[in-house]
Amino acid sequence: MSQMERQELDQFLSFYRTYYGDEIAALAQRYPKEQRSLHVEYDDLYTFDPDLAERFLQHPEDMGRVAEEALRTYDLPVDISLGQAHVRVRGLPRERTIDIRNIRVQDDHIGSMVAVQGIVRKATDVRPKVTEAAFECQRCGTMTYIPQADSGFQEPHECQGCERQGPFRVNHDQSEFIDSQKLRVQESPEGLRGGETPQSIDVNLEDDVCGKVTPGDHVTVAGVLHIEQVTSGQEKTNIFDLYMDGVSVVVEDEEFEDMDITDEDKEEIYELSKRENIYEDMVGSIAPSIYGYEQEKLAMILQLFSGVTKHLPDGSRIRGDLHMLLIGDPGTGKSQMLSYIRHIAPRSVYTSGKGSSSAGLTAAAVRDDFGDGQQWTLEAGALVLADKGIAAVDELDKMRSEDRSAMHEGLEQQQISVSKAGINATLKSRCSLLGAANPKYGRFDQYEPIGEQIDLEPALISRFDLIFTVTDQPDPDHDAKLAEHIITTNYAGELNTQREKTTNSEYSSEEVADVTEEVAPVIEADLLRKYIAYSKRNCYPTMTDEAKEAIRDFYVDLRAKGADEDAPVPVTARKLEALVRLSEASARVRLSDTVEPKDAERVIEIVRSCLQDIGVDPETGQFDADVVETGTSKNQRERKKNIKQLIRDMQDEYDVGAPWDEVLETAEEIGIDREKAEREIEKFRESGEVYSPDQDHLRVV
Repeated sequence: MSQMERQELDQFLSFYRTYYGDEIAALAQRYPKEQRSLHVEYDDLYTFDPDLAERFLQHPEDMGRVAEEALRTYDLPVDISLGQAHVRVRGLPRERTIDIRNIRVQDDHIGSMVAVQGIVRKATDVRPKVTEAAFECQRCGTMTYIPQADSGFQEPHECQGCERQGPFRVNHDQSEFIDSQKLRVQESPEGLRGGETPQSIDVNLEDDVCGKVTPGDHVTVAGVLHIEQVTSGQEKTNIFDLYMDGVSVVVEDEEFEDMDITDEDKEEIYELSKRENIYEDMVGSIAPSIYGYEQEKLAMILQLFSGVTKHLPDGSRIRGDLHMLLIGDPGTGKSQMLSYIRHIAPRSVYTSGKGSSSAGLTAAAVRDDFGDGQQWTLEAGALVLADKGIAAVDELDKMRSEDRSAMHEGLEQQQISVSKAGINATLKSRCSLLGAANPKYGRFDQYEPIGEQIDLEPALISRFDLIFTVTDQPDPDHDAKLAEHIITTNYAGELNTQREKTTNSEYSSEEVADVTEEVAPVIEADLLRKYIAYSKRNCYPTMTDEAKEAIRDFYVDLRAKGADEDAPVPVTARKLEALVRLSEASARVRLSDTVEPKDAERVIEIVRSCLQDIGVDPETGQFDADVVETGTSKNQRERKKNIKQLIRDMQDEYDVGAPWDEVLETAEEIGIDREKAEREIEKFRESGEVYSPDQDHLRVV
């Protein structure tokens, strides 16, 4: 050992005694079964000796060996040894945390210690890797030990006993193995400019840091950066790939770990929260270029803040995330509102239903391109990547039905279960879903019930806390205001663009600012993002007795409408949970620790409006939960049952089957409208429940 290494060894020993005596004692008690690493915070090392900390960053492999040697020589009881323990440095300074896309050879990152933040896109299984192979000669039995390099597997040239070239076999009992795993860490989608593809980097892990993360986890990985030559078949190319040997992996439990909120930001957030018109200001900050939709925008604000996720003593979990669906006519601004929310949300993923498959939304089992391509790995989809954020899915109606059905578990249980290619795993998808879709015929038909025009599966529809219908009906007053707003928005954009692009613009900056102010958000997007992040980090409101009573009374009153024997069920308990989540989100907007009656009243009004749009049976005018939960109202269900029974009773009286005309006449006699009866029979024939032996008769299958 050189003089410099001896000096560094003494420095590390002194550092351990000063800062990590208790941690090393705990490691000694738990080594090697429960714990095999000493985790060192970089700030502690820097405080002890800045030069030593800097040398560790510049020469991590050499300094890591010295640090681990110091750990082995630390004063411990005679019967305790930390022979294979690791020293893992984490919490690197901000300037050493590099965006994956900004890693450059010219910046001397290669061979140094850096940290990257991102999402685990892929993770291999944990597999044993040989570090020292014991080769047994098949002629004389002599054992030859060869350390194995990462670049390939080496065999001895000749036996050390009989001096012959084998044959050899690997003696697994005498060889040394270590756990290994590979990750692909991808940049988080937030913060990327439009059109940018998220960059990724492969990370090699060894020993006790393996198996700690799953696809979809947000992580900070500290490690040593290397380059590796790319091969094409058997030929080596002049291109090199970047990869990291991971030293430490920290799973970020915090929703917004990469968002810095300064003391000045906090003061501004507190001032905003005290405004009497805070809700109106929040609404005015969502997609200001889209005219109207105040209630929808308020609901989006509540979705951004979300309710409180509850963990019960028995280990069960109640989601706090809100799911919301906008369904309506083309050209009403649904996609623009989704896109705006995507940029406001501190963490978000956007996808379009037409270009998404079930695997792309949930998780895919793909061939392992880390190695020989024979193994399978999991790749996280949009709902998993949006964990603890918002998943915005446009054009839900354009997706295939079987692809949409893959979302059910992710929305309600907030997890994705995968059983593919021999892989059985559960991934977290603790996100809110903001969806948009068009009605069945592309545009709402004013002569048909809205509930019948929503061409989505009832099982999926029922998982949304709020469903808004957006119709485009001509209205002179509304159209005039809308036209004025759109023209003003475009004019502001024209002035701003002309001033930026031309050197001799006739408009002053004051004129541009005056026009732009009319369509600018009330609260700047960056401050709003910080406001939401701060609230979700620090605000966990509880319900007052008055708020509980208001929500309970609303729910009980609605349910009471279904108390009669023949009355439909107005709402289910799912809607009650939605009311609780929404009221908690309303309290979070004010940074309040309690849910007040005004919060309950605010969300009751929103829920009542949504129910009025799609939860009412148009034939009776009554709230009917089955319209949403099953896609068929109680009245429709009774009518279908009666018509089918009518055909069944009459078909036995005739050899060919029940006559069409007599079925319709009898249906009218028992109070079923002839036109509706014809429509139901046609649906039965389309579904195969009823068939026609000839043109004039019917039979039940």
